[in-house]
Amino acid sequence: MEEKPFAVSDHLRFIIPSLLGVFLFMTPVSTGDGMTIPIAVLADWVQEKMAGQLSLIMMIIIVLTAVLTVTARLIGPNAFAKTPFFQKLFYESPFWTITRVLAAIFAVMVFFRLGPEAVHSPDTGQMLLGDLLHVLFAVFLFAGLFLPLLMNYGLLDLFGTLMTKIMRPLFRLPGRSSIDSLASWIGDGTIGVLMTSKQYEESYYTKREAAVIGTTFSVVSITFTLVIIKEVDLGHLFVPFYLTVLTAGVVAALIMPRIPPLSRKADTYVTESTGGIDEAIPKGYNTFTFGYKKALDRARQETSIYHFFKQGGQNILDMWMGVAPIVMAFGLIALIIAEYTPVFSWLGLPFIPLLELMQVPFAQEASETMLIGFADMFLPAIIGASIEAEMTRFIIGALSVTQLIYMSEVGGLLLGSKVPVSLKDLFVIFLLRTIITLPVITLIAHIIF
Repeated sequence: MEEKPFAVSDHLRFIIPSLLGVFLFMTPVSTGDGMTIPIAVLADWVQEKMAGQLSLIMMIIIVLTAVLTVTARLIGPNAFAKTPFFQKLFYESPFWTITRVLAAIFAVMVFFRLGPEAVHSPDTGQMLLGDLLHVLFAVFLFAGLFLPLLMNYGLLDLFGTLMTKIMRPLFRLPGRSSIDSLASWIGDGTIGVLMTSKQYEESYYTKREAAVIGTTFSVVSITFTLVIIKEVDLGHLFVPFYLTVLTAGVVAALIMPRIPPLSRKADTYVTESTGGIDEAIPKGYNTFTFGYKKALDRARQETSIYHFFKQGGQNILDMWMGVAPIVMAFGLIALIIAEYTPVFSWLGLPFIPLLELMQVPFAQEASETMLIGFADMFLPAIIGASIEAEMTRFIIGALSVTQLIYMSEVGGLLLGSKVPVSLKDLFVIFLLRTIITLPVITLIAHIIF
Protein backbone atom coordinates (compact mmCIF):
# COMPACT_ATOMS: atom_id res chain seq x y z
CA MET A 1 0.00 0.00 0.00
CA GLU A 2 1.49 3.34 -1.09
CA GLU A 3 1.73 6.11 1.48
CA LYS A 4 -0.42 9.19 1.04
CA PRO A 5 1.86 12.17 0.20
CA PHE A 6 2.27 14.77 2.95
CA ALA A 7 0.10 17.86 2.67
CA VAL A 8 1.05 21.36 3.85
CA SER A 9 -1.19 20.80 6.89
CA ASP A 10 0.95 17.77 7.90
CA HIS A 11 4.10 19.93 7.86
CA LEU A 12 2.38 22.66 9.89
CA ARG A 13 1.00 20.08 12.35
CA PHE A 14 4.57 19.03 13.08
CA ILE A 15 6.27 22.45 12.94
CA ILE A 16 3.90 24.68 14.95
CA PRO A 17 3.32 22.52 18.08
CA SER A 18 6.99 21.44 18.11
CA LEU A 19 8.27 25.03 17.93
CA LEU A 20 5.81 25.98 20.67
CA GLY A 21 7.11 23.06 22.78
CA VAL A 22 10.74 24.07 22.19
CA PHE A 23 9.88 27.67 23.11
CA LEU A 24 8.08 26.71 26.35
CA PHE A 25 10.51 24.05 27.59
CA MET A 26 13.88 24.87 26.08
CA THR A 27 14.21 28.56 25.23
CA PRO A 28 16.14 30.58 27.83
CA VAL A 29 14.42 33.88 28.64
CA SER A 30 15.79 36.67 30.79
CA THR A 31 13.92 37.68 33.94
CA GLY A 32 14.81 39.98 36.83
CA ASP A 33 16.42 36.99 38.61
CA GLY A 34 18.49 35.81 35.61
CA MET A 35 17.88 33.23 32.88
CA THR A 36 15.03 30.73 33.00
CA ILE A 37 12.47 29.11 30.65
CA PRO A 38 8.87 30.15 29.85
CA ILE A 39 7.39 27.13 31.73
CA ALA A 40 9.26 28.26 34.86
CA VAL A 41 8.04 31.86 34.34
CA LEU A 42 4.42 30.60 34.18
CA ALA A 43 5.01 28.41 37.24
CA ASP A 44 6.49 31.33 39.20
CA TRP A 45 3.51 33.48 38.24
CA VAL A 46 1.04 30.87 39.53
CA GLN A 47 3.05 30.45 42.74
CA GLU A 48 3.00 34.20 43.29
CA LYS A 49 -0.73 34.59 42.60
CA MET A 50 -1.77 31.58 44.72
CA ALA A 51 0.93 31.72 47.42
CA GLY A 52 -1.59 31.83 50.27
CA GLN A 53 -3.66 28.87 49.03
CA LEU A 54 -1.07 26.39 47.72
CA SER A 55 -0.29 24.63 51.02
CA LEU A 56 -4.01 23.99 51.54
CA ILE A 57 -4.46 22.85 47.92
CA MET A 58 -1.52 20.43 48.16
CA MET A 59 -2.79 19.04 51.47
CA ILE A 60 -6.23 18.45 49.90
CA ILE A 61 -4.66 16.76 46.83
CA ILE A 62 -2.54 14.44 49.06
CA VAL A 63 -5.49 13.56 51.36
CA LEU A 64 -7.82 12.99 48.39
CA THR A 65 -5.22 10.72 46.77
CA ALA A 66 -4.97 8.64 49.97
CA VAL A 67 -8.77 8.35 50.31
CA LEU A 68 -9.25 7.26 46.67
CA THR A 69 -6.31 4.82 46.87
CA VAL A 70 -7.68 3.16 50.04
CA THR A 71 -11.14 3.05 48.42
CA ALA A 72 -9.67 1.35 45.32
CA ARG A 73 -7.85 -1.22 47.51
CA LEU A 74 -11.09 -2.01 49.37
CA ILE A 75 -13.12 -2.39 46.15
CA GLY A 76 -10.41 -4.57 44.55
CA PRO A 77 -8.85 -4.80 41.07
CA ASN A 78 -12.11 -3.73 39.38
CA ALA A 79 -12.11 -0.32 41.08
CA PHE A 80 -12.57 2.52 38.54
CA ALA A 81 -12.67 -0.16 35.80
CA LYS A 82 -14.63 2.17 33.51
CA THR A 83 -11.75 4.68 33.47
CA PRO A 84 -8.42 2.82 33.03
CA PHE A 85 -6.49 6.02 33.78
CA PHE A 86 -7.97 6.33 37.29
CA GLN A 87 -7.69 2.59 37.81
CA LYS A 88 -3.95 2.76 37.14
CA LEU A 89 -3.56 5.90 39.27
CA PHE A 90 -5.41 4.67 42.37
CA TYR A 91 -5.22 0.87 42.42
CA GLU A 92 -1.76 0.57 43.97
CA SER A 93 0.23 -2.12 45.80
CA PRO A 94 -0.07 -2.27 49.63
CA PHE A 95 3.33 -0.54 50.00
CA TRP A 96 2.33 2.51 47.94
CA THR A 97 -1.12 2.58 49.54
CA ILE A 98 0.53 2.84 52.99
CA THR A 99 2.94 5.49 51.64
CA ARG A 100 0.00 7.61 50.41
CA VAL A 101 -1.86 7.26 53.72
CA LEU A 102 1.30 8.23 55.62
CA ALA A 103 1.75 11.25 53.31
CA ALA A 104 -1.85 12.34 54.02
CA ILE A 105 -1.29 12.08 57.80
CA PHE A 106 1.96 14.08 57.47
CA ALA A 107 0.31 16.73 55.27
CA VAL A 108 -2.52 17.28 57.80
CA MET A 109 -0.04 17.39 60.72
CA VAL A 110 2.16 19.94 58.93
CA PHE A 111 -0.71 22.13 57.73
CA PHE A 112 -2.42 22.33 61.14
CA ARG A 113 0.90 22.18 63.09
CA LEU A 114 -0.17 19.06 65.00
CA GLY A 115 2.03 16.57 66.82
CA PRO A 116 5.79 16.74 67.44
CA GLU A 117 7.69 19.77 66.18
CA ALA A 118 10.07 17.53 64.20
CA VAL A 119 7.20 16.90 61.75
CA HIS A 120 6.11 20.51 61.15
CA SER A 121 9.20 22.59 61.91
CA PRO A 122 10.36 25.18 59.31
CA ASP A 123 13.29 22.91 58.36
CA THR A 124 11.20 19.77 57.78
CA GLY A 125 7.44 19.66 57.07
CA GLN A 126 6.96 23.35 56.42
CA MET A 127 9.86 23.37 53.97
CA LEU A 128 8.15 20.56 52.03
CA LEU A 129 4.48 21.60 52.20
CA GLY A 130 5.09 25.35 52.24
CA ASP A 131 7.86 25.53 49.67
CA LEU A 132 8.88 22.49 47.60
CA LEU A 133 5.31 21.26 47.00
CA HIS A 134 4.32 24.79 45.87
CA VAL A 135 7.04 24.55 43.22
CA LEU A 136 5.92 21.05 42.18
CA PHE A 137 2.25 22.13 41.97
CA ALA A 138 3.06 25.00 39.63
CA VAL A 139 5.71 23.26 37.51
CA PHE A 140 3.53 20.14 37.10
CA LEU A 141 0.50 22.24 36.15
CA PHE A 142 2.21 23.70 33.07
CA ALA A 143 4.75 20.97 32.32
CA GLY A 144 1.99 18.33 32.39
CA LEU A 145 -0.37 20.35 30.24
CA PHE A 146 2.18 21.24 27.55
CA LEU A 147 4.32 18.09 27.59
CA PRO A 148 2.36 16.60 24.64
CA LEU A 149 3.80 19.42 22.47
CA LEU A 150 7.27 17.85 22.86
CA MET A 151 6.13 14.24 22.77
CA ASN A 152 3.23 13.85 20.36
CA TYR A 153 3.93 15.99 17.29
CA GLY A 154 7.10 14.45 15.91
CA LEU A 155 9.89 16.36 17.66
CA LEU A 156 11.14 13.26 19.51
CA ASP A 157 11.05 11.24 16.29
CA LEU A 158 13.15 13.81 14.42
CA PHE A 159 15.68 14.29 17.25
CA GLY A 160 15.76 10.59 17.98
CA THR A 161 16.90 9.85 14.43
CA LEU A 162 19.43 12.70 14.34
CA MET A 163 21.02 11.84 17.71
CA THR A 164 21.26 8.05 17.34
CA LYS A 165 24.86 8.18 16.09
CA ILE A 166 25.93 10.09 19.23
CA MET A 167 23.79 8.51 21.96
CA ARG A 168 24.27 4.85 20.94
CA PRO A 169 28.09 4.56 20.94
CA LEU A 170 28.72 6.95 23.85
CA PHE A 171 25.89 6.18 26.25
CA ARG A 172 24.32 2.97 24.82
CA LEU A 173 20.97 4.76 24.52
CA PRO A 174 18.42 5.52 21.78
CA GLY A 175 18.69 8.92 20.10
CA ARG A 176 15.35 10.16 21.41
CA SER A 177 16.73 10.16 24.96
CA SER A 178 18.65 13.32 24.01
CA ILE A 179 15.38 15.30 24.26
CA ASP A 180 14.75 14.02 27.82
CA SER A 181 18.13 15.25 28.98
CA LEU A 182 17.76 18.55 27.12
CA ALA A 183 14.32 19.17 28.65
CA SER A 184 15.54 18.43 32.17
CA TRP A 185 18.80 20.34 31.68
CA ILE A 186 17.08 23.52 30.54
CA GLY A 187 13.76 22.91 32.25
CA ASP A 188 13.64 20.65 35.27
CA GLY A 189 14.82 17.18 36.29
CA THR A 190 11.21 16.33 37.12
CA ILE A 191 10.23 16.95 33.47
CA GLY A 192 13.00 14.58 32.33
CA VAL A 193 11.83 11.81 34.69
CA LEU A 194 8.23 12.30 33.57
CA MET A 195 9.16 12.08 29.87
CA THR A 196 11.30 9.00 30.50
CA SER A 197 8.52 7.26 32.42
CA LYS A 198 5.91 8.05 29.75
CA GLN A 199 8.16 6.78 26.94
CA TYR A 200 9.01 3.62 28.88
CA GLU A 201 5.27 2.95 29.33
CA GLU A 202 4.82 3.39 25.58
CA SER A 203 7.63 0.86 24.88
CA TYR A 204 10.10 3.35 23.38
CA TYR A 205 12.71 2.45 26.02
CA THR A 206 13.77 -0.89 27.48
CA LYS A 207 13.96 -1.38 31.25
CA ARG A 208 17.73 -0.77 31.13
CA GLU A 209 17.42 2.34 28.95
CA ALA A 210 14.66 3.84 31.11
CA ALA A 211 16.67 3.19 34.30
CA VAL A 212 19.83 4.73 32.78
CA ILE A 213 18.03 7.81 31.41
CA GLY A 214 16.02 8.37 34.60
CA THR A 215 19.05 8.15 36.92
CA THR A 216 21.78 9.58 34.69
CA PHE A 217 20.22 12.02 32.23
CA SER A 218 17.47 13.71 34.25
CA VAL A 219 20.04 16.41 34.83
CA VAL A 220 19.50 19.12 37.41
CA SER A 221 18.16 22.20 35.64
CA ILE A 222 19.89 25.54 35.20
CA THR A 223 17.22 27.02 37.49
CA PHE A 224 17.98 24.66 40.39
CA THR A 225 21.72 25.14 39.89
CA LEU A 226 21.28 28.90 40.23
CA VAL A 227 19.46 28.39 43.54
CA ILE A 228 22.27 26.12 44.84
CA ILE A 229 25.10 28.50 43.87
CA LYS A 230 23.29 31.43 45.50
CA GLU A 231 22.84 29.34 48.67
CA VAL A 232 26.62 28.69 48.91
CA ASP A 233 27.25 32.38 48.15
CA LEU A 234 29.26 31.87 44.94
CA GLY A 235 26.90 33.52 42.44
CA HIS A 236 29.84 35.30 40.77
CA LEU A 237 31.26 31.88 39.75
CA PHE A 238 28.15 30.59 37.97
CA VAL A 239 29.81 29.88 34.59
CA PRO A 240 32.79 27.86 35.91
CA PHE A 241 30.43 26.20 38.42
CA TYR A 242 28.01 25.08 35.71
CA LEU A 243 30.82 23.91 33.40
CA THR A 244 32.21 21.86 36.31
CA VAL A 245 28.80 20.29 36.89
CA LEU A 246 28.47 19.43 33.17
CA THR A 247 31.99 17.93 32.99
CA ALA A 248 31.41 15.75 36.07
CA GLY A 249 27.95 14.80 34.75
CA VAL A 250 29.35 13.65 31.38
CA VAL A 251 32.04 11.55 33.11
CA ALA A 252 29.34 9.88 35.25
CA ALA A 253 27.11 9.36 32.19
CA LEU A 254 29.93 7.55 30.35
CA ILE A 255 30.70 5.23 33.29
CA MET A 256 27.33 4.55 35.01
CA PRO A 257 25.53 2.66 32.18
CA ARG A 258 28.53 0.30 31.91
CA ILE A 259 28.61 -0.85 35.57
CA PRO A 260 26.03 -2.51 37.88
CA PRO A 261 23.30 -1.95 38.91
CA LEU A 262 22.36 -0.20 35.63
CA SER A 263 24.28 -2.58 33.32
CA ARG A 264 22.36 -5.53 34.82
CA LYS A 265 18.87 -4.22 33.98
CA ALA A 266 17.03 -6.32 31.38
CA ASP A 267 16.96 -5.08 27.79
CA THR A 268 13.25 -5.91 27.52
CA TYR A 269 10.31 -3.56 27.10
CA VAL A 270 7.49 -2.91 29.53
CA THR A 271 5.53 -5.70 27.80
CA GLU A 272 8.56 -8.06 28.30
CA SER A 273 9.08 -8.26 24.51
CA THR A 274 12.59 -7.69 23.15
CA GLY A 275 11.59 -6.17 19.80
CA GLY A 276 12.26 -2.46 20.03
CA ILE A 277 12.67 0.44 17.70
CA ASP A 278 14.51 -0.10 14.47
CA GLU A 279 17.03 2.74 14.25
CA ALA A 280 18.32 1.81 10.77
CA ILE A 281 17.98 4.42 7.98
CA PRO A 282 16.13 2.98 4.94
CA LYS A 283 17.46 3.30 1.38
CA GLY A 284 16.79 6.62 -0.33
CA TYR A 285 16.93 8.64 2.91
CA ASN A 286 19.62 10.39 4.90
CA THR A 287 19.45 10.86 8.66
CA PHE A 288 17.63 14.19 8.45
CA THR A 289 15.11 13.33 5.71
CA PHE A 290 14.22 10.05 7.41
CA GLY A 291 13.87 11.77 10.80
CA TYR A 292 11.65 14.44 9.23
CA LYS A 293 9.47 11.80 7.56
CA LYS A 294 9.04 9.99 10.88
CA ALA A 295 8.13 13.31 12.53
CA LEU A 296 5.44 13.99 9.91
CA ASP A 297 4.07 10.44 10.31
CA ARG A 298 3.76 11.01 14.05
CA ALA A 299 2.20 14.48 13.72
CA ARG A 300 -0.36 13.14 11.25
CA GLN A 301 -1.81 10.92 14.01
CA GLU A 302 -2.68 13.95 16.20
CA THR A 303 -5.94 15.40 14.95
CA SER A 304 -7.91 16.19 18.10
CA ILE A 305 -7.56 19.25 20.35
CA TYR A 306 -9.74 17.41 22.90
CA HIS A 307 -7.21 14.57 22.99
CA PHE A 308 -4.38 17.06 23.57
CA PHE A 309 -6.09 18.63 26.59
CA LYS A 310 -7.28 15.27 27.90
CA GLN A 311 -3.73 13.90 27.83
CA GLY A 312 -2.34 17.10 29.35
CA GLY A 313 -4.95 16.93 32.15
CA GLN A 314 -4.09 13.30 32.82
CA ASN A 315 -0.38 14.19 32.98
CA ILE A 316 -1.14 16.87 35.59
CA LEU A 317 -3.22 14.52 37.78
CA ASP A 318 -0.64 11.78 37.35
CA MET A 319 2.09 14.10 38.64
CA TRP A 320 0.09 15.75 41.42
CA MET A 321 -1.46 12.56 42.80
CA GLY A 322 1.32 10.13 41.89
CA VAL A 323 4.29 12.22 42.96
CA ALA A 324 3.29 14.71 45.69
CA PRO A 325 2.44 12.00 48.29
CA ILE A 326 5.80 10.28 47.73
CA VAL A 327 7.71 13.56 48.07
CA MET A 328 5.72 14.32 51.26
CA ALA A 329 6.24 10.88 52.84
CA PHE A 330 9.86 10.05 51.92
CA GLY A 331 11.04 13.66 51.87
CA LEU A 332 9.76 14.34 55.39
CA ILE A 333 11.24 11.15 56.88
CA ALA A 334 14.61 11.92 55.25
CA LEU A 335 14.57 15.54 56.47
CA ILE A 336 13.69 14.49 60.04
CA ILE A 337 16.61 12.00 60.03
CA ALA A 338 18.92 14.70 58.64
CA GLU A 339 17.85 17.40 61.10
CA TYR A 340 17.38 15.46 64.33
CA THR A 341 19.81 12.53 64.22
CA PRO A 342 23.56 12.16 63.62
CA VAL A 343 22.98 9.46 60.96
CA PHE A 344 24.33 11.53 58.07
CA SER A 345 27.37 12.64 60.11
CA TRP A 346 28.18 8.98 60.75
CA LEU A 347 27.66 8.14 57.08
CA GLY A 348 30.08 10.92 56.16
CA LEU A 349 32.93 9.60 58.35
CA PRO A 350 34.51 7.40 55.62
CA PHE A 351 34.82 10.51 53.40
CA ILE A 352 37.07 12.42 55.84
CA PRO A 353 40.36 10.64 54.84
CA LEU A 354 39.37 10.86 51.16
CA LEU A 355 38.71 14.61 51.39
CA GLU A 356 41.94 15.13 53.34
CA LEU A 357 43.85 13.17 50.70
CA MET A 358 42.40 15.47 48.01
CA GLN A 359 43.42 18.49 50.13
CA VAL A 360 39.92 19.85 50.61
CA PRO A 361 39.84 22.51 53.38
CA PHE A 362 37.51 21.79 56.35
CA ALA A 363 37.34 18.09 55.42
CA GLN A 364 35.36 17.09 58.52
CA GLU A 365 32.62 19.71 58.01
CA ALA A 366 32.49 18.86 54.29
CA SER A 367 32.17 15.11 55.04
CA GLU A 368 28.83 15.69 56.79
CA THR A 369 27.35 16.98 53.52
CA MET A 370 28.57 14.10 51.33
CA LEU A 371 25.58 11.76 51.69
CA ILE A 372 22.91 14.06 53.10
CA GLY A 373 22.02 15.05 49.52
CA PHE A 374 20.25 11.69 49.23
CA ALA A 375 17.47 13.22 51.36
CA ASP A 376 17.24 16.52 49.49
CA MET A 377 19.49 18.36 47.03
CA PHE A 378 19.35 21.61 49.02
CA LEU A 379 20.53 20.07 52.31
CA PRO A 380 24.29 19.95 51.46
CA ALA A 381 24.20 23.61 50.34
CA ILE A 382 22.21 24.68 53.41
CA ILE A 383 24.58 22.84 55.78
CA GLY A 384 27.75 23.74 53.83
CA ALA A 385 26.89 27.44 53.47
CA SER A 386 28.57 28.26 56.80
CA ILE A 387 31.95 26.74 55.83
CA GLU A 388 34.54 29.52 55.42
CA ALA A 389 36.56 28.13 52.48
CA GLU A 390 35.10 29.12 49.09
CA MET A 391 36.69 26.09 47.47
CA THR A 392 34.96 23.70 49.89
CA ARG A 393 31.58 25.41 49.34
CA PHE A 394 32.17 25.17 45.57
CA ILE A 395 32.84 21.40 45.83
CA ILE A 396 29.82 20.80 48.10
CA GLY A 397 27.51 22.78 45.79
CA ALA A 398 28.72 21.12 42.59
CA LEU A 399 28.62 17.63 44.14
CA SER A 400 25.06 18.12 45.39
CA VAL A 401 23.98 18.93 41.82
CA THR A 402 25.82 16.01 40.15
CA GLN A 403 24.67 13.42 42.72
CA LEU A 404 21.25 13.78 41.05
CA ILE A 405 19.31 11.22 43.11
CA TYR A 406 17.62 12.95 46.05
CA MET A 407 14.54 11.46 47.66
CA SER A 408 12.54 14.65 48.09
CA GLU A 409 12.27 15.06 44.31
CA VAL A 410 13.99 13.03 41.55
CA GLY A 411 14.39 9.92 43.75
CA GLY A 412 10.79 10.07 44.95
CA LEU A 413 9.65 10.72 41.39
CA LEU A 414 11.55 7.72 40.05
CA LEU A 415 10.08 5.45 42.73
CA GLY A 416 6.60 6.78 41.99
CA SER A 417 7.05 6.46 38.22
CA LYS A 418 7.03 3.25 36.17
CA VAL A 419 10.83 3.42 35.66
CA PRO A 420 12.18 0.05 36.94
CA VAL A 421 14.44 1.12 39.83
CA SER A 422 14.19 0.18 43.52
CA LEU A 423 15.14 2.22 46.60
CA LYS A 424 18.27 0.06 46.97
CA ASP A 425 19.21 0.74 43.30
CA LEU A 426 18.81 4.47 43.87
CA PHE A 427 21.06 4.50 46.94
CA VAL A 428 23.78 2.48 45.17
CA ILE A 429 23.58 4.78 42.11
CA PHE A 430 23.76 7.84 44.40
CA LEU A 431 26.89 6.43 46.10
CA LEU A 432 28.56 5.56 42.79
CA ARG A 433 27.81 9.02 41.37
CA THR A 434 29.34 10.58 44.50
CA ILE A 435 32.51 8.46 44.19
CA ILE A 436 32.85 9.12 40.42
CA THR A 437 32.12 12.87 40.38
CA LEU A 438 33.88 13.98 43.61
CA PRO A 439 37.48 13.62 42.25
CA VAL A 440 36.50 15.37 38.97
CA ILE A 441 34.91 18.32 40.82
CA THR A 442 37.79 18.56 43.33
CA LEU A 443 40.38 18.56 40.52
CA ILE A 444 38.59 21.42 38.72
CA ALA A 445 38.15 23.28 42.04
CA HIS A 446 41.93 23.11 42.63
CA ILE A 447 42.46 24.65 39.16
CA ILE A 448 39.92 27.47 39.82
CA PHE A 449 40.99 28.37 43.36
